[in-house]
Amino acid sequence: MLPGGKNMKDLMKQAQRMQQEMMKSQEDLENQIFEASSGGGMVKVQMNGKYEVKSIKIDPQAVDPEDVEMLEDLILAALQEVQERVATTSSDAMSKLTGGMKIPGLF
Repeated sequence: MLPGGKNMKDLMKQAQRMQQEMMKSQEDLENQIFEASSGGGMVKVQMNGKYEVKSIKIDPQAVDPEDVEMLEDLILAALQEVQERVATTSSDAMSKLTGGMKIPGLF
């Protein structure tokens, strides 16, 4: 018997159940679409949970041949925001499954 009255077989079952829940959670996250925008909605970016950009929408008013740098900044800002949303959601999902315990190599 291990501390808490659990035997090794119970711990293995619990670990397998946790692994299955983590795999399901990761699969759900990978299929989820996240969106962020910048410039008051002038640039919108969609990304899935695998950090793959799925779409970029640019309002024609954001396209100024005299100020390409502004458009580049808007795209960069939207990409950074959507990446942060994916990372935060991933971290939150993992934390729920592990009770806040950090497990290297997961999510």
